[in-house]
Amino acid sequence: MKKRFKLENLDCADCANKMENEINKLPGIEKATINFMTAKLTVEAPDEQFDTLLPQISKVISRIEPDCKIK
Repeated sequence: MKKRFKLENLDCADCANKMENEINKLPGIEKATINFMTAKLTVEAPDEQFDTLLPQISKVISRIEPDCKIK
């Protein structure tokens, strides 16, 4: 399943690239992309794994850009 999220306070294109690379390394992620211009994160993963993946994705985002939040 594909889900899209808004990234608030995404201020750094290089950080967005780092986030995308790290999120793609998480087990269960089929594909993740971040569009810096629209501040959108698109994640493809099995529907039943989203509940466990979202906290991991948030942790990656916070570690790389602490002010950035997933909505």
